[in-house]
Amino acid sequence: MDIYRKKSNVLKYIFIMLLLIIITGVGFLFVSPTFEQNKPIITFNNGNYWNLKDKLSINIKDQSGVKYYKVTFIDGSKETVLQERILQTIDKNLNLEVNPPKLDMFYKGGDVKIKVEAIDNSKWNFFNGNAISKIFNITIDNKLPLANVIGNSRYIARGGSAVVVVKVKDENLKEAYISFNDKTKFILTPFYKQDYFIALIAWDINIEHFKRVNLIAIDKANNKTIRKIPFYIQNARIKKDNITITESFINNVSSSVLEQSNMKVPTDLVDRFLKENNELRIKNIKFLRDLGIKTVPKTQIDNFSIKPFKRLRGSRTAAGYAERRSYYFQGEKIDEQWHLGMDWASVKQATIRISNKGTVVFNDYLGIYGNTIIVNHALGLMSLYAHTSSTTVQLNQEVKARQKIANTGSTGAVMGDHLHFGILIQGIEVNPLEWMDKYWIKTRITDIIKQSKNIIDGK
Repeated sequence: MDIYRKKSNVLKYIFIMLLLIIITGVGFLFVSPTFEQNKPIITFNNGNYWNLKDKLSINIKDQSGVKYYKVTFIDGSKETVLQERILQTIDKNLNLEVNPPKLDMFYKGGDVKIKVEAIDNSKWNFFNGNAISKIFNITIDNKLPLANVIGNSRYIARGGSAVVVVKVKDENLKEAYISFNDKTKFILTPFYKQDYFIALIAWDINIEHFKRVNLIAIDKANNKTIRKIPFYIQNARIKKDNITITESFINNVSSSVLEQSNMKVPTDLVDRFLKENNELRIKNIKFLRDLGIKTVPKTQIDNFSIKPFKRLRGSRTAAGYAERRSYYFQGEKIDEQWHLGMDWASVKQATIRISNKGTVVFNDYLGIYGNTIIVNHALGLMSLYAHTSSTTVQLNQEVKARQKIANTGSTGAVMGDHLHFGILIQGIEVNPLEWMDKYWIKTRITDIIKQSKNIIDGK
């Protein structure tokens, strides 16, 4: 009996050991990366439209790596393999650029499918790996958007403004905009009738050479139409000015401006001034640009009119637009910047009245500009009033022409009480003198808009 009992115990022990081995083996299959069960992830980057010109952009990811893929173009019952590979080197993050099929030149397309198949390098599924097949529905669109210039200002000056009216039409339109030198984009506003748009644009004073202004329209299939907008160009009158910066100015003004802008104040005097006059200035200019873009109307407008802006009553001009200032400290040049507005000096805390109705879109401290009010006048046109000592308006308030909005002051990076008056087009400071000239506004802006409306009406 003892022998049988011992044999029974040995068999039980062997059975338990085998059971543990089986359980461990099965567990290993489920937790081992070698036997992972997740199918590859396929991402199609072209969206739902394709122009049959651009390459298809496809990404396949898998934790064990991709060992095989196939991309097929399906048009009805016809299937064309665009790309198929068995990979010799396993890739866990595969980016594919797939050429379009070679089709008849008269092929117009329509709704087609792109089928992507992939198998990973996992040992799961009896060492065959995890397989996936995914189909993407695509609309073929190889038609260029319609884009035409209806009217525009004849001239534009460096640092100046202009208006453009265009027609853009495409059933799958993605975006349309005005491009200056392929650097600066100006947003279009729907205008007057369907498929027509308008924009005020600017030649940024920082762009020295005029190359080209384009109307660009792009649809969802990435078909792009480019139309040149013709301009005669005028040079800006640039005045050079040398300014001596004192230790007292840096200690009293630069330090205060940095502190109020929540920026660290460097110990070195030159570094402190450069942080205020250069680094903070760049931040302030970017803020103005972003604010200007936000205020461009997205809904249709039927007209645009503006009265000439007027200078601060009883003031003298202390500085003008497009002054190139060189800053000197202890006899050495340390910085160079543009002055992009009109500085008008009168009595201390002089009354500031606004020339045109609008909406207050900013009323706060703005770095080098100090206490600042910015008013939106529609179509991306804003006026700026800087260095004020007090204000009589609130954010988002509607203001009327000739209404008092503030008093002059010496807040921000200034040496004395005055008003810095600026005009901005989609957040870019332009020459205010143009917008103070009744004849310029009529011939360069409002007449162009009237003429464009006549063309749209077929007159």
